[in-house]
Amino acid sequence: MEKEEFINLISEKMKLVRTEQNFSQDKMSEILGISKKTLVQIEKRRTEANWTTVVAFCALFNHSHLLISSIGDNPVDFVQLIASKNGGIPKEKTMGGKIWWKEIDYRGDFRLQQNLISNHYRILDQYDYRWHSSFNKEESVSRLIELQELEAIDDRR
Repeated sequence: MEKEEFINLISEKMKLVRTEQNFSQDKMSEILGISKKTLVQIEKRRTEANWTTVVAFCALFNHSHLLISSIGDNPVDFVQLIASKNGGIPKEKTMGGKIWWKEIDYRGDFRLQQNLISNHYRILDQYDYRWHSSFNKEESVSRLIELQELEAIDDRR
């Protein structure tokens, strides 16, 4: 998913998340740091949110069930993935991919998964820590092989 597609998706979900969180337009616009007029324009689909508003929205409402189910992953992780474009997301503990993820490949203690909604890829270790994320399958497979080779070298020591 490209940045523009993500902005469009989040813009479409803003009203639903606002309703889910039981906020008025006044309160939501105050939280996001935008005018009520701008929020109304976004909610009526006359305009899209800008990148800064999308990032703030994802950070502030990263626990929204509606937002998570629309993306298939933590919204903040998704913002980082799009912003970095090189998959340089810091290693962190995940839930292991029981929902929204399909296992693609295994190499040693690492596994490659694909998100069922956004189709992006990630590599997790045996303890469900993320080592890599990318929209590019070839890059992800290459990184999986690299991690397995590094693991084999460490095992020989």
